[in-house]
Amino acid sequence: MRIAPPNHPPLAERLRPKTLSEVIGQQHMLGEGMALRLAFESGQPHSCILWGPPGTGKTTIARLMADAFDAQFITISAVLGGVKDIREAVEQAQLAQAQGRRTLVFVDEVHRFNKSQQDAFLPHVESGLFTFIGATTENPSFEVNSALLSRAAVYVLQALTPDDLKKIVASAQALQGLPAIEEAAVERLVAYADGDARRLLNTLETLAVAAAQERRSEITDVWLLKVLGERLRRYDKGGEQFYDTISALHKSVRGSDPDAALYWLVRMLDGGADPNYMARRLIRMASEDIGLADPRALRLALDAAEVYERLGTPEGELALAECVVYLAIAPKSNAVYKAFNAAKAWVKQDSTRPVPMHLRNAPTKLMKQLDYGKGYRYAHDEAGGFAAGATYLPDGMAEPGFYRPVERGLEIKIAEKLRSLRAQNQAAAQAVGPSAKS
Repeated sequence: MRIAPPNHPPLAERLRPKTLSEVIGQQHMLGEGMALRLAFESGQPHSCILWGPPGTGKTTIARLMADAFDAQFITISAVLGGVKDIREAVEQAQLAQAQGRRTLVFVDEVHRFNKSQQDAFLPHVESGLFTFIGATTENPSFEVNSALLSRAAVYVLQALTPDDLKKIVASAQALQGLPAIEEAAVERLVAYADGDARRLLNTLETLAVAAAQERRSEITDVWLLKVLGERLRRYDKGGEQFYDTISALHKSVRGSDPDAALYWLVRMLDGGADPNYMARRLIRMASEDIGLADPRALRLALDAAEVYERLGTPEGELALAECVVYLAIAPKSNAVYKAFNAAKAWVKQDSTRPVPMHLRNAPTKLMKQLDYGKGYRYAHDEAGGFAAGATYLPDGMAEPGFYRPVERGLEIKIAEKLRSLRAQNQAAAQAVGPSAKS
C-alpha cells in the first residue's frame, strides 16, 4: 500500500509573515506611527476595508489583526460564498462571544457581494458581534455599499516595489530546497511579478520544481526566459487599473505629451486591452480635446480605426500609435465639447420654445397662408453668403454664447470669422433700429 506524502503548503503560505515586523512593504500604513500600525497597537479592533492590487498583503494583514487581538478568524470568499456563509459566520461569532472571545470576519473580494449580501453584515457590525474586514481590488467608493463603507476605515495598499520583491526573493531563497538565482534572473522575475508578491512566489515555486526536474543548481536569466516565455504583465481588463490607465492615456494626450501617450497606449495593448476599444477612445479624444482647433485629428482617428479593422494585430496597432502621437501634438480645444454641454444644460432647464415662423418649412399652400417661412432670407442670395441681421434662435431668446473658440489652431480663424459676422449683425441691427421704432 502506497502512503500519500504529507501536504506541502505552497511557498506563499510558508513565507506568510507571522508578525507585523515581518511584513514587507506597506510601510506607509504599517511603519512606526502610521495609521494601521496604531490601530494594531490600540488594543481595540475596528472594521475596515483593505483596498489594493492583488498580492499586496491584504489577507496577511487581516490574519495578523486577528492574532493581535486574539480573535477568532473567519474567512469568507465573496466569489464562492453567499448568505449561507454569512449566517454560519454569525453563529460562530455568537458562540465565541458567549465564551468571551472576539471574532474577526474577513471577506475576500468583498466587491463581488451584491447589495443585499453586503447589507447582511450591517446589524452585526453595529452590534459589535464581530469586526468586519473586507478586501478588494476595486475602488470601494463604487463597489462597497455606502452604509457599510461608512462603518469601516479604508486603508489603501500599494503594489510592492522592486526592492520589496527582491527582499521576498531573498526570503524564499533562505528556505531549504530553493536553488540560487542569477542576479539578471532576479531582475526579470521581479519585473514579471509586477508588484504582486503572490505571483512572484507562485512563479518562483514553479521555477524551483522545473529546476529540480532538470537538476539545475541555479536559475539563470536565459533559462528563466525560456521557461516563462513571453513576459506578460498583470492587467485587469475590467477593473480599477483599466480605468486608471485609460485615464492616464487621455490626460497625456490632452497634456500634449506624445511619449507619455505612447507609453500608456502600449501598456494597455500589452496588457490585453481590445485595440478596437482603444480606437474608439482615440476618436473620443479627437472630438473632446482637439475639436475644431484641428479637424484633421478626428479624420485621422477614424482612419486609424479603419486601418486596424483591416489589418488587425499587430500591424494595425501602428496606425493607433500614429494617431496617438498626432493627437498629442495637435492644438487643443474643448470649445465644442463645452458648447455642447452648455446647450444640453440650457435645453434641459428651459421651456419648449416654438420655432419662429420665418424658420418654419412651408411645403403646403395652407402653411404658406399661415405665414410659415414668411420673411426668411436665403443666405446664398445675400452678399458674402450671409444674411446680416437675420435671427435663428427662438423669439425672445437672448444670444446664449455656447460656442467660444479658443485662440489655438484653426479656431483662431474661426474666432475671427465669428467676430466679423457678429459685427455685421450688429451693424444691420443698428441700421434697421430707427425705422423699426418709427
